[in-house]
Amino acid sequence: MKIEEILKERILVLDGAMGTMIQQHVLTEEDFRGERFKDHPYPLKGNNDLLSITRPDIIKDIHGQYFEAGADIAETNTFSGTAIAQADYHLEDIIYELNFQSAKIAKEVADEFTRREPHKPRFVAGAMGPTNKTASLSPDVNNPGYRAITFDQLVAAFKEQAKALIDGGVDMLLLETIIDTLNAKAALFAIQTLFEETGNRIPIMVSGTITDASGRTLSGQTTEAFLISVSHVPLLSIGLNCAMGASMLRPYLQVLSEKAPFFISAYPNAGLPNEFGQYDESAEQMGAQVEEFLKEGLVNIVGGCCGTTAEHIKVIARLAARYAPRKVESQLSTVDSR
Repeated sequence: MKIEEILKERILVLDGAMGTMIQQHVLTEEDFRGERFKDHPYPLKGNNDLLSITRPDIIKDIHGQYFEAGADIAETNTFSGTAIAQADYHLEDIIYELNFQSAKIAKEVADEFTRREPHKPRFVAGAMGPTNKTASLSPDVNNPGYRAITFDQLVAAFKEQAKALIDGGVDMLLLETIIDTLNAKAALFAIQTLFEETGNRIPIMVSGTITDASGRTLSGQTTEAFLISVSHVPLLSIGLNCAMGASMLRPYLQVLSEKAPFFISAYPNAGLPNEFGQYDESAEQMGAQVEEFLKEGLVNIVGGCCGTTAEHIKVIARLAARYAPRKVESQLSTVDSR
């Protein structure tokens, strides 16, 4: 059964934070290097995406823990999987392998769980993060016209990543933690170009992030403006992730639920970080807040971002099973007829 059909029947659960789970392993520089990169002249510790090559056992285990907790969708370990982001580690030349291997690992685990529980098929979303550069904003306060990246450079980087993820077997692509919608538009253009060139189309999910209590993205858009900016593409879903805790996302999810002709996703952080950068919100505390989304029928896909673990997803999955998904059939038919 296609994921579009399943989403009409029940709320699907996205996994939790990859980085939070990785941090539970006390890894050293050698773990990130492995044999493959032992002579690389630059530090690699903290490059979590690289673990798909050097410590695939850890990444495979994390996917398994999330599926065991009740997740329907796993994100690939590729949040920083573009040449733009990997330039920090001087690893621009391994982008295809990095994304392909991450997709392959996640898909193998998903297929294993689907075979075990055929009534609950598991899916893989190719995670495409925002990169560490913005097309709309200047990093130099003294030169507001300066841009660290061009639209064409973003398109090339996202296209390279998307191709490798699709070749690796992902079921959909997820543009996530969008802080600058122009970056997202570059990614959408890259993906659509790739689809036209290959003739192979898969669903696209888009998830933005609110940066403060004003309810706007970093590039200054309101939730409705963000929705309008990407609605020219027939998306599988649009939603919000990261940012503030679940309770603070609620009003903006209400806007999307009222306006969007797509399925709605939400995967917030486990509250706000403390003074040490840690997330203190327990699975039960977060679950109580997420349950408000479910009661109001605001979402079709729900999961967790920073600070969330398999325990958080277990609670969220249990709650999601009790509620009906947001209805979108009539709206989706309008989008599909464009």
